[in-house]
Amino acid sequence: MAMNLRLTDEDTEALRAYAAEHGTSMQQAALDAIRQMLHGERRSRFIRHILDEDRELLHRLSQ
Repeated sequence: MAMNLRLTDEDTEALRAYAAEHGTSMQQAALDAIRQMLHGERRSRFIRHILDEDRELLHRLSQ
């Protein structure tokens, strides 16, 4: 699916510099950043779920 991403001039330049520094395209750099953000969100939700569901067990194990 195609998508347009509108960036400020400052963000465009930062993305351009990042992509050049890492030897990749601006598109790939943006896609990698989005994937990292989504992966981090999933990991955070999973950890919160474990902490909520197993709070008592984790407390007993820490004793």
